[in-house]
Amino acid sequence: MDTLETRELRYFMAVAEELHFGRAAERLGMAQPPLSRAIQQLERRLGVCLLERNRRGVSLTGAGEVLLHEGRAALDATAAAARRTRRAGGADSPGGPRNRLVLALKAAGSHELLQKLLDAYAAEPDAAEIEVLPCGMCEQAELLRDGRADVALMHAPFNSLAGFDSEELLTEGQIAILPAGHPLAARKTLSLADVSDVPDLPLARWPRHGTYPPGPGPEIHDQTQLAQLIALGRTVAVFPDSARAWLWAEHTAVPLTDAPPVVTHIAWPAHSRSLALAGLIRTAAQL
Repeated sequence: MDTLETRELRYFMAVAEELHFGRAAERLGMAQPPLSRAIQQLERRLGVCLLERNRRGVSLTGAGEVLLHEGRAALDATAAAARRTRRAGGADSPGGPRNRLVLALKAAGSHELLQKLLDAYAAEPDAAEIEVLPCGMCEQAELLRDGRADVALMHAPFNSLAGFDSEELLTEGQIAILPAGHPLAARKTLSLADVSDVPDLPLARWPRHGTYPPGPGPEIHDQTQLAQLIALGRTVAVFPDSARAWLWAEHTAVPLTDAPPVVTHIAWPAHSRSLALAGLIRTAAQL
């Protein structure tokens, strides 16, 4: 039998991630014996061994590794379908809210472009309600995949567009954002080498996939924290030129001559069939 139930996948994922039946059962809020039986039944139906069980504990087989990867994607897809269906269903209910789209973007990013897009789309006769969802660096893809967002503004080369359809909206250079009183702030231009090796002004570090890259610079959690640390002379950051929109008086922006250009895309799941989303993409392309 080639079909899998979401319940079976949730059971297997818990065991595969915990590598311990007791902890997995506690996480699922169930007793351990029925969980063990459910995994055994799943293995019999698929005709493969998913888990190696021995005195040292539990480990994944090659088949188990495949199901862990594929199962996570499948559960994300079902959750995404449920979230997007609920949002779209509001427009079909008597007296319900109009159709709604969730647009994700990095906090404080693409401000001018976003405002132009929202204003242009709002003027369309059948425009849906747009909920703007600010997120951390490189979180847009995850929000699209699990259905918390319908569409996102993403920035190459920092964001991966793999698995999504997209339209290119804007190409811009990059700037170094420095404390206004720092000697480098008086320069007309800078190179990446100029700002990457300043003893008294280490580069800010943003998390990528939940971990921070090594380095002496401060770990950045949000835009407000970064802005304050730059103003206090504790760090320097590299951003697309459009970041000038959120600079404080205590900041100075200096163009970087050798930084790669940043290309802003509007991206959405490749399988989307939302008419409201199609209208938003059409408006974005016209900008």
